[in-house]
Amino acid sequence: MERAKILVVDDESRMRKLVSDFLNHEGYGVVEAEDGEQAVEIFFEDSSIELIILDVMMPKMDGWQVCREIRRHSSVPIIMLTAKSDEKDELQGFELGVDEYVSKPFSPKILMARVEAILRRVGSGSEDSFEIGGIKIDRASHEVIINDKIVDLSVKEFELLLYFMTNKGIALSREKILNNVWNYDYFGDARTIDTHVKKLRAKMGDKGDLIKTIWGIGYKFEA
Repeated sequence: MERAKILVVDDESRMRKLVSDFLNHEGYGVVEAEDGEQAVEIFFEDSSIELIILDVMMPKMDGWQVCREIRRHSSVPIIMLTAKSDEKDELQGFELGVDEYVSKPFSPKILMARVEAILRRVGSGSEDSFEIGGIKIDRASHEVIINDKIVDLSVKEFELLLYFMTNKGIALSREKILNNVWNYDYFGDARTIDTHVKKLRAKMGDKGDLIKTIWGIGYKFEA
């Protein structure tokens, strides 16, 4: 049986083929786009796309523009590919709602591991829903309800909130949060966590106050 359908976006045909070949070999369905405009068009025409692998430097629309446009309408997981390893670029990607960030050159096997990990986190988990402090979270439907309204969270924001709520009352270091929510050893700046927490709190309204800052350590969810 074919696994998830993935949109691969890169203006370099060799890179597109490399990524697509590995995905096909692992049983994923693949759709390709050679520039940002085509990527946006394909994504909004095909509702079955479950993940996007997106290059930054492209003609017509770059990866940042594509990500910004898609995030206006969808929280589909996005893995950003870039030739740059600048910390500011990485932080910009996370600000825009990028879920993973892979710098070129990269090992295709590592990329596949990232793909599998993020799809597993999105699609797996028990079907149980639970409520803490007036926040209802459902693993199966990937929904968060506050004050009887669905809160639109990105994949990473949902996983971050779920991690906080399932570790209620425990002080969590930034390193521990990164290793558990991002699911790999992250060597960038810990401000990645602060950026996501700031956006998550804002979307949660007054319930955002339940995520407490523990100075010198990280965060704790208290209800």
